[in-house]
Amino acid sequence: MDARPAPEFPAWPQYDDAERDGLIRALEQGQWWRMGGSEVDSFEREFADHHGAEHALAVTNGTHALELALQVMGVGPGTEVIVPGFTFISSSQAAQRLGAVTVPVDVDPDTYNIDPGAVAAAITPRTKVIMPVHMAGLMADMDTLAKISAENGVPLLQDAAHAHGAQWQGRRVGELGSIATFSFQNGKLMTAGEGGVVVFPEGESEKYELAFLRHSCGRPRNDRRYLHRISGSNMRLNEFSAAVLRAQLGRLDEQIALRDQRWTLLSQLLGAIDGVVPQGSDVRADRNSHYMAMFRLPGISEEGRNALVDRLVAAGLPAFAGFRAIYRTEAFWEFGAPEESLDAIAERCPHTDAISQDCVWLHHRVLLAGEQEMHATAEIVAAAVAGA
Repeated sequence: MDARPAPEFPAWPQYDDAERDGLIRALEQGQWWRMGGSEVDSFEREFADHHGAEHALAVTNGTHALELALQVMGVGPGTEVIVPGFTFISSSQAAQRLGAVTVPVDVDPDTYNIDPGAVAAAITPRTKVIMPVHMAGLMADMDTLAKISAENGVPLLQDAAHAHGAQWQGRRVGELGSIATFSFQNGKLMTAGEGGVVVFPEGESEKYELAFLRHSCGRPRNDRRYLHRISGSNMRLNEFSAAVLRAQLGRLDEQIALRDQRWTLLSQLLGAIDGVVPQGSDVRADRNSHYMAMFRLPGISEEGRNALVDRLVAAGLPAFAGFRAIYRTEAFWEFGAPEESLDAIAERCPHTDAISQDCVWLHHRVLLAGEQEMHATAEIVAAAVAGA
């Protein structure tokens, strides 16, 4: 690649006096855990309102959010959970750690989201939950998935770890009638380093109350006698993280608008490069939060893709290889895998296999830069592809 100055992208995480003030506010209130402070309660109300949900329950991380949501939805030994084969491993492991079997299905080769037809074909009498993942902030086909859910009596759990502030036909995640989870890990669109939240739509107050008990060692809110009603764990978010997340939520919409504007340009520039295919879109997903700028290089080998990512990183881009298909990880097979061979799963997930081999993604801070950086990014990608 030709030597050229590396483009400058904004740092991530971003923060200002709003986070500083929040941390001091949490510090000086004198109680640093949710049962005595007010930051977690305030954040939960604000996040629920922002996403159109009736309730929000903040927890330690996004993986715990998934596990807790699945548990209150009845997932456990003897049940199955359908997940996309192309996703981060937590989507699978959250179910497996509850003793359930995770059933990977294929994804759409353009959007990288779960294929509703593959979902319908995978449902059995043991299917307890269908888990669409809104890949990179592009919402899955919630209309078709809702129809499949209703026809089969199997609820949806939205893995919205990438989709803070996203919308489907003008409706927010919490307005789509299903429970959803979010992550606040360091790279996410909102972050406190770690953290997560489960949001409950209207009509799911009973599950919300159950989730509160399970996330707090089975202990009611005002308990003073250690009356643990059910089994649970400590998944409580601390007051400092909640204070930071309140500030992060305050700038989310502005950042989404900027990322969407920049992706419109960058995707056009990437699409003009021979051999590069940007992630597609769905007009019904009318607000994409753009957690990643994703593209494919169809026909490239996994080794070639990995070498290309190394060249992009060396040139100054925050580039990463796409997720490995969950069934091609050792972790997937430790426990809770379906009674199928790897080859059998791969045969029914051809798009997942292809995407996990040829996909590259750029961190969303690229999309917070200026138009000049979008052109520089595309030039770097073009040079790296030409050198492949």
